[in-house]
Amino acid sequence: MMNAGNKKKTSWYVSGLHFDCVQCGGCCAGPGEGYIWVTKPEIGIIAEFLKMTAVELRRKFLKRDGLRTTIIEHPNTKDCIFLQEVKGQRGCVIYSVRPNQCRVWPFWPINLASPNSWNEAAKRCGGINRGRYYGFEEIQKIKSRKKWWQNPGQNNSF
Repeated sequence: MMNAGNKKKTSWYVSGLHFDCVQCGGCCAGPGEGYIWVTKPEIGIIAEFLKMTAVELRRKFLKRDGLRTTIIEHPNTKDCIFLQEVKGQRGCVIYSVRPNQCRVWPFWPINLASPNSWNEAAKRCGGINRGRYYGFEEIQKIKSRKKWWQNPGQNNSF
């Protein structure tokens, strides 16, 4: 009998998924508008990394949306403001201190809702369905990760 609380038996990705970041920046890029949510601790960490105060970071790179804070996007492209091109290569300026939302890509609930959702995400992310294998338990652990800064070495590759 299937236990309603046992997501492993009901999840379509129970046998795991493949993902290997190809550093293309597709997860950070438009064309649609989106939100890159940041928490208060992450704001402090990003500000310190950029050698500015949290107030300066908020004024220059963040905006409020209701009770939450999001990183702003380039007005024309809708790319994350921290996705920049250097020597012909797109990359994240704050990669080592990027927010949790960025760290857990592509294992977002919306992408894991169905095989179809996963394959839709793969259309803009060349790393989905290739490379490293992630087992079900590891995916669940990644999805539940919240306070990456408490153990940063463990999450640097993600």
